[in-house]
Amino acid sequence: MTRFTRTCLLALTLALAVTGGAFASVLEESMDAPRTRPLSRFDHDTHNETADLEESCALCHHLFDDEGELLPDESSEETACRECHDNAAKGVPKTEAAFHNRCKSCHLSVKSGPITCGQCHAAHQP
Repeated sequence: MTRFTRTCLLALTLALAVTGGAFASVLEESMDAPRTRPLSRFDHDTHNETADLEESCALCHHLFDDEGELLPDESSEETACRECHDNAAKGVPKTEAAFHNRCKSCHLSVKSGPITCGQCHAAHQP
C-alpha cells in the first residue's frame, strides 16, 4: 500500500469518526426524500438463528416506559415498529433511521453482516 493510499485512508477514517455522531440525525431528516434504492428484505427467522438471538427478542423489539427508561424484560414483538417510531415524540428515531442505526451498529460490533447501502438494499434480491 502506498504512502498516498494510507494517508487517504487515514483522512477518510478520521472524517468518518468526526461525522459519525451526526449520521443518525442526517439520516433521519432525509427519510422523507424519494427512495433511490429498493427496500431491504429481512428474513427474520434466518437472521435470528444465524445471530443466535432466539432468546433476546427485546434486543430489537424494545419497550420504554413513560419516562423513556428501557423496560429490559418487556418486548414489543406484537407491535409493528412503525406504531412507535413513525408516531413518536421528538427524540425517537423514525423507523428507517432506527433500523439503520440498530442493524448497522450491531453488525459493526460483531464484525459480521452488511453495513453498506448496497449490501442490504440490493437491486436484485432473492
